Amino acid sequence: MHESLVLRSARLALSGHPPDGEPLTLFSQAQPLAPYRLSLPDHTVLPGLVNAHEHLQLNAIAPLPGSAHFSNSYDWSAAFQPHFQEPAVKAALAVPAPIRHWQGALKNALSGTTTVMHHDPLADICRDPGFPVTVVQPYGWAHSLHWPYGPDVRNSYHATPTNVGWFIHLAEGIDAAANAELHELDALGCLQANTVLIHGVGLRDADIQRVIEAGAALVWCPRSNLTILGQTLDTRRLRRLFEAGRLALGTDSRLSGALDLLEELKVAAAHSRFTARELVRLVTVDAHRLLRTHADNDAIIIRTGSGNPFADVLRLRRADLRAVVRAGEPLITDPDFQDWFEERSITYATVRLDGRPKLCARALLGHEAFRHSISEPGLSY
Repeated sequence: MHESLVLRSARLALSGHPPDGEPLTLFSQAQPLAPYRLSLPDHTVLPGLVNAHEHLQLNAIAPLPGSAHFSNSYDWSAAFQPHFQEPAVKAALAVPAPIRHWQGALKNALSGTTTVMHHDPLADICRDPGFPVTVVQPYGWAHSLHWPYGPDVRNSYHATPTNVGWFIHLAEGIDAAANAELHELDALGCLQANTVLIHGVGLRDADIQRVIEAGAALVWCPRSNLTILGQTLDTRRLRRLFEAGRLALGTDSRLSGALDLLEELKVAAAHSRFTARELVRLVTVDAHRLLRTHADNDAIIIRTGSGNPFADVLRLRRADLRAVVRAGEPLITDPDFQDWFEERSITYATVRLDGRPKLCARALLGHEAFRHSISEPGLSY
């Protein structure tokens, strides 16, 4: 059983503020033990971030070199095949799958992302109690309509319960083939209220209306779209999906996406007209609703640098986070939170993240058997 965590003088974003002088109990149990108290004036507490589209096992693979853009993701995938023969790529793929999945989860946790939708088969390691993030489950998925990987689209959809999300890459292109994919999916009977489309760059105005009418949703991955296609979804169409409550944000993987979700938020801000508060919603409350999840005991703690904590989030890089909290426990923090680890009897390591000293729960770094095989750029320990 976890103790409660009481924060004094901290601001709680997205949920209002405690009355002046009142402590804020962020994590509590039905019968809490003696609380652990943090006094954090000039800080803001936000929910742990949610990455609504990720391929955990692909993050250590070098991206396709060059700046060429493609008409659709199928052409990009075909161009990527010779890249798999490059020595660095072959070496990355030779790393055992559990280590690659853990590294992808570590990448997310370091950026304050505590919940991830993994768009591939659920690896056994993702169920490990010490896995760095919560992987959304159960879920149904198909890769795409026309790439020969993953389960059959129609069979996969109809095998997925209607109260479980079903995920598919769709309309990831700017050509006529991408424009036609929503109609094709609809004709298969797979555009329903539990359908979650990934990318959707080729969706037109009428398609957006059809997605909303069906009660389906879309995950926007702007950096990946810009890398592969040279453009992303039109801002007017994004706004319509957002106002209908049918939009979330994802990173894809580092094969084509941003370093992490904090960097993806910056790309999203530069390529949309969303406010800072709306963008933070896309990776917190809106994402949880879309993914049918909740993580009440996950949080990030940041130092408030302005009167707008949401604008502060958009300026953050992962080393700027004061603390990342999962299930009420610290994962990675600044060194002045040392007594928090000690109070909880959590074994920790001193690490450097992007040149800054941090304390990190040792369990976050992986099982002893493969801890030193995990390579995350910018992290040393």
